[in-house]
Amino acid sequence: MRWRKLLVNNRKKQIVAGTSIAFLGLLLFLIYSGYLWPNNFFSASYLVHGIDISHHQKKIDWEQLARQKKYQFVFIKATEGNDFQDHKFLINWKGATRVGLLKGAYHYFTLGSSGQEQAMNFIKSVPKETGTLPPVIDLEERGVGKEEFQKELNDFIATVEEHYGQKPILYVVYSIYEKYIKGDFDGYPIWIRDVVKPPQLSDEREWDFWQYCDRAKLPGIKKAVDLNVFQGSIMDLKGLSRKNQN
Repeated sequence: MRWRKLLVNNRKKQIVAGTSIAFLGLLLFLIYSGYLWPNNFFSASYLVHGIDISHHQKKIDWEQLARQKKYQFVFIKATEGNDFQDHKFLINWKGATRVGLLKGAYHYFTLGSSGQEQAMNFIKSVPKETGTLPPVIDLEERGVGKEEFQKELNDFIATVEEHYGQKPILYVVYSIYEKYIKGDFDGYPIWIRDVVKPPQLSDEREWDFWQYCDRAKLPGIKKAVDLNVFQGSIMDLKGLSRKNQN
């Protein structure tokens, strides 16, 4: 009888262990596939949600996306460096306009050309329209000194800010913020990436946008997409939009 009890107990342990492994595997699959994300719980408390996209998302069904009524803004990749233009930019720009999303354009800042040259590439590519969100400077590359980095970034900012009449938004990862931005660029909105937990900057500076997921699955978009929130109301977000074309 004793050996039978041992067999039963071992069988129960195996079932529990197998179930736990299967559940963990399913959970990891859902997270990896973008159907479930740890930050969804924390981001749910924010009122204004949006996405950012590029040609990597392929063809987007903007009407299907808009029917969800969850997302109010989109940032669209326009340029990179001094000579790259995203071939889907104008298509996505018009699509976002058609469904009434607040839209803005972003530039991926590189270290291979001057800030002035990159700014001109952006200006040639992005229309100067009423009601658009500020330009975004995507800062992810490192490898030069702080003085050189800030010099080129300031050149880019000055040129773009003068042209569009808006203070650009600085998109940063923690390492870039710590090395190049912290303590400087006061007054420029910060867009921080943290796909693991709610973001917190080391100097307790307030962030304006938070990219909380980089692998979401949304109706109307075949490829994984980034999700974001804005720390404020929809009226606050509209307040950032360009007022006129003068």
